[in-house]
Amino acid sequence: MDTKAAGRVDFVGDVMDPACPSRVVFARVGDKWASLVIQVLAEGPLRFSELRAHVQVVTPKVLTQVLRALERDGLVTRTVFAQVPPRVDYELTPLGRTLLGPLSELRHWAEHNVAAMLAARDAYDDAQDRL
Repeated sequence: MDTKAAGRVDFVGDVMDPACPSRVVFARVGDKWASLVIQVLAEGPLRFSELRAHVQVVTPKVLTQVLRALERDGLVTRTVFAQVPPRVDYELTPLGRTLLGPLSELRHWAEHNVAAMLAARDAYDDAQDRL
């Protein structure tokens, strides 16, 4: 993969190419915590504790790592306010907001098909048990 070409704004990747940097994007968006954080931030900026309360069960360490990765990728901004105690807000960037549509579709699909998937798992496991 030509990394200079990949740095151009008009570059279109091929996630099926193992050398394509789009695989990193695919992995980031596919990360369960990252996709949840992006969806939680859809309503606007939040402080770390508010974000953690909405995402639930994520450890502070993991949430910090996810937020740093999203910030590095240009999907989230971190704003520090000089006050006592210090206040830090996280907010989606315009690029991050472009993920809301696809993630909303995936969420809708997951919520409406979870019962069918669980039934398929049970049927598969029952068939395996009979072998």
